[in-house]
Amino acid sequence: MRIAKIVRSNSHVDYVARVFGSFESNEAVTPNDYRFGQFVKIAGHAGAVVGVIYNSFLLNSAYGDFGPRLSTSQEQNAIFSPDYLNEQGVLIGLLLVGWHDGKGYQQGLPREVLPINADVETLSDDEVRAFHHTATNGLELKYYNHVTTHAGYFTFQLLSSIVEQLEGLANERDRARLQVLRKTLAWQQTLGTMK
Repeated sequence: MRIAKIVRSNSHVDYVARVFGSFESNEAVTPNDYRFGQFVKIAGHAGAVVGVIYNSFLLNSAYGDFGPRLSTSQEQNAIFSPDYLNEQGVLIGLLLVGWHDGKGYQQGLPREVLPINADVETLSDDEVRAFHHTATNGLELKYYNHVTTHAGYFTFQLLSSIVEQLEGLANERDRARLQVLRKTLAWQQTLGTMK
C-alpha cells in the first residue's frame, strides 16, 4: 500500500517522507500504516530499497499564525476548493536497511540515491519474512549494527519493535534466537540507563 512520498534526505541512509493526506491517495492511509518499526519499500532506479520507519514529525506551518483569515471547514474545501493545499501533515523518518534486486532481498547499505517524490509502500508480512531470511531459510539481521549507529535515541526501541514483529513471523528455532536477542536488548537498555 502506498503511504507516502520522499521529500528530503538527512544522509545517504536517512530519508524523510510525507504521509499522504486524505485527498492525495485513493486508499485511506491510517496511522497503523506508518507506525514505528513498520518496514517499507521505496521504488528506486535499480529496484526497490527497503527501509524501516524510525521517527515521525508533525508538520503544522499555520501554528502561531494568529492573523485574520477567511477559512472554511475541510469538508467545504473538498467541495468548493479542491485544489486547496493543506499544509499540515505527518513526516516519517526512514532508515534504509537493504534492497531488492531482481534476484531477491539483500540486507545492508543500499548504494542507490533515492529520487524526490519516490513512492513509499508498506511491506507485507510475507515480504518482511522474505527480507529477513536467507536462501537456506536462516534468519538474518545484518543491519543490526547499522541501526545501532544511525537510529540514535530510538535504537533499542526500534530493534525491540523489529524483534517483536519477527517473532510472529518466525519458526520455533528462530523465535528462540529472537528471544535471546530481546533479552540482550533489555539488558543493554538497562545498563544504558544506569550511566
